[in-house]
Amino acid sequence: MKNLTYLKFEILRTLRNRRFLIFSLVFPLVLFFAVAGPNKNVVVEGIHFPLYYMTGMAAWGSMTAMLSSGARIAAERQIGWTRQMKITPLSTRSYFTAKVLSGYMMSIFALVALAIAGTTLGVRLSAVQWLTMLLLLLVGLVPFAIIGIMLGHLMKVDSLGPALGGITSLFALLGGSFGPIFQSGVMLNVVKDIPSYWLVQASQSVLSQSGWPPLQAWVVIVVWSLAMTRLAIRVYRRDTLRVL
Repeated sequence: MKNLTYLKFEILRTLRNRRFLIFSLVFPLVLFFAVAGPNKNVVVEGIHFPLYYMTGMAAWGSMTAMLSSGARIAAERQIGWTRQMKITPLSTRSYFTAKVLSGYMMSIFALVALAIAGTTLGVRLSAVQWLTMLLLLLVGLVPFAIIGIMLGHLMKVDSLGPALGGITSLFALLGGSFGPIFQSGVMLNVVKDIPSYWLVQASQSVLSQSGWPPLQAWVVIVVWSLAMTRLAIRVYRRDTLRVL
């Protein structure tokens, strides 16, 4: 019961954070309408532009929402909340589970908001396509949930804000959220080894009927998730020893 109580508390606290809500939900919507709105009737290679751009914003918006969980952790460390949690019956696993689930909640909100925005500009997908894209994105977000936790215990609030902005933008740019920057060559092979590339590909799976996801996508997601978990555990243990 105490685990569910803390999860409820974490969700309510996340929803009351107006700055976090604006950054995670409003900004991707504004960018989507600013770019896709004037091009709502444009069709490129048989793909409706608002649909194409919506998929990129879905990957970026959900990734931003997930990584931002690190900011909440850093803020809790600063005010001593992490130290207080260590003397409560709540387990470390339950603490981080609540963080991850609240991050997923905000990611789903971002995806739903962008889906509604897309329909207003003529995006039409079947229920199966919407559900498939959502499920693939949720899987692709796993390493970013872990990265957010790691950064929250690695950096202070003042430095985390700029760092999150830079890391999110870099992941989004290399992954192709704003459009592909590498069409072929060595650099394309390099970006295929980062999780944001496959997160974007997951959202864009509705653009074609080709078999997706390929084996490489699963390998990259699993390897990054395991590597980031290992690093996050080390960072958390070091941070915990520091505050005790």
